[in-house]
Amino acid sequence: MTSITTSDGVQLFYKDWGPKSAQPIVFHHGWPLSSDDWDNQMLFFLGKGFRVIAHDRRGHGRSSQVSDGHDMDHYASDVAAMIDYLDLRNAIHVGHSTGGGEAARYVARYGKGRVAKLILIAAVPPLMLKTGANPGGLPIEAFDGLRSQLAANRSQFYRDFPSGPFYGYNRPGAEPSQAVISNWWRQGMMGGAKAHYEGIKAFSETDFTEDLKSITVPTLVLHGDDDQIVPIGAAAPLSAKLLQAGTLKIYEKLPHGLCTTHADVVNADILAFITA
Repeated sequence: MTSITTSDGVQLFYKDWGPKSAQPIVFHHGWPLSSDDWDNQMLFFLGKGFRVIAHDRRGHGRSSQVSDGHDMDHYASDVAAMIDYLDLRNAIHVGHSTGGGEAARYVARYGKGRVAKLILIAAVPPLMLKTGANPGGLPIEAFDGLRSQLAANRSQFYRDFPSGPFYGYNRPGAEPSQAVISNWWRQGMMGGAKAHYEGIKAFSETDFTEDLKSITVPTLVLHGDDDQIVPIGAAAPLSAKLLQAGTLKIYEKLPHGLCTTHADVVNADILAFITA
């Protein structure tokens, strides 16, 4: 397996496909999945001549199921360690959901001189949690509910979540794909329960406002207006306004898992943005 070991002893699994001389695209996966969630995009952009890289976040997929460091600061630091090890420059970073938060923090803190563009897809920034300053966010009870379901029966929770709101399969007329649901479950169950439990706090309570304000590279913000996991009202439009060079695109009726359900649409828009 291709992996690196971070300064605090975490073994991070990663994939690195394509010519080492090609422009790199780094993919950041959502909670509680793995780099496998990017299979479609990695094959697509590999076929377009790019070098494609994706890692399993600490505690997720094939990376170490460590006890500590399940927060955005460590997530971003882990990415920086991998980028430094591979010596990636002029890179494009693509983050979905929790991975969007991870990518934004990485670019803000470590990306100077290494990052060309950023794409945030159905991403958690600027802040998911409802607070006095963020009245459009979700109440803490919503995230407590996720924690309760995970702790009670993680395997069942990881069947129910993709079967319903994640891919919009609970909407009238939707045609659920059992293969997609099973793949979500497989990825989730590869990871560690503690990492996933604590990751809920990381993706819901981290405020990325200052990160977004400091990002200067061109950034594409994509979001479906029927996202039931990261509701668009407190997400993409606010992020686009905070970014110095943000471009917002909203997809009508698309769900949170749009990179899977509408991969052809998303891939085309990413390609157009990064080759412009």
